[in-house]
Amino acid sequence: MKYVLMFVETEQFAADLRAMDEPERERAYARVRQWFADHSDKITHHTHLLPADTATTVRLEGGEPLISDGPFVEGKEVVSGYVEVEVADLDEALAMARVWPACPVVEIRPVAG
Repeated sequence: MKYVLMFVETEQFAADLRAMDEPERERAYARVRQWFADHSDKITHHTHLLPADTATTVRLEGGEPLISDGPFVEGKEVVSGYVEVEVADLDEALAMARVWPACPVVEIRPVAG
């Protein structure tokens, strides 16, 4: 079975990272690199997503799809899957999201890199 781990960054986590001095921040990054090394035999693909403020969300509940900036997720909503696509632009990604036949929320996030 394959799984996607969606790493969720909180505002507090980001603030704590910014507050670290450079050596402490490097130690934190080194722990992340070590985690990847320790699990490299299980990792098939990974990437870092751009910040949440770059997201576009498509809500497919009733009537016309509602498109909004950002990941405005209600507390009971849970990410249930991830697919990476290569498209020409956001409009093409939105066209794909509009016809998604399953869960009623699709978040589109640019991939860093």
